[in-house]
Amino acid sequence: MMLQKTARASAHQRDSDHVPSHSVFGFWLYLMTDCIVFASLFAVFAVMSHQFAGGPSGKELFDIPGVAMETAVLLLSSITYGFAMIGANRRKKGVLIGWLAVTFVLGAAFLMMEMQEFSHLIAAGAGPNRSAFLSSFFTLVGTHGLHVTLGLVWMAVLVVQAIRAPELGERELRRLTCLSLFWHFLDIVWIGVFTFVYLASVI
Repeated sequence: MMLQKTARASAHQRDSDHVPSHSVFGFWLYLMTDCIVFASLFAVFAVMSHQFAGGPSGKELFDIPGVAMETAVLLLSSITYGFAMIGANRRKKGVLIGWLAVTFVLGAAFLMMEMQEFSHLIAAGAGPNRSAFLSSFFTLVGTHGLHVTLGLVWMAVLVVQAIRAPELGERELRRLTCLSLFWHFLDIVWIGVFTFVYLASVI
């Protein structure tokens, strides 16, 4: 009797793993709404980018080499996440967890550099309340940083789930795929921030 129940449970699990899921499609819809949010923030920055209120401009404030280092770290994290997905698709749990750990460290390093930049600007009297330009800057870049923070929390949860799972099934792969879409999306947004906010402000 117990063996029959176990067999039925295993069969049910296999069937549920192969049931078509709408979670990835639904996550694409979520990313569309996030695109609208960031597009709105970019539009606000475009309008406010020359409203300095007698304060410093981006050319005076931004450290382009430092921001370039932030950009390189975040883009590298996207590559390491790709390696993690290769391991996941090959059902190699150790490879997946290892590359996710590297990605997490890179994402955390990006956030630390961003927080140092914010701290430096505020200490120099260039906080978000100094001008409309700085308000829009902090809002846009801070929103991206918040998304990276949420992505790191999500990544940590998936690592714990992967460790506890007896094997990597379709459900785990779907969750990893959704985070992959989110993480690469944040890279694309940051490229826009680096180009449109930082580089355009110092030219």
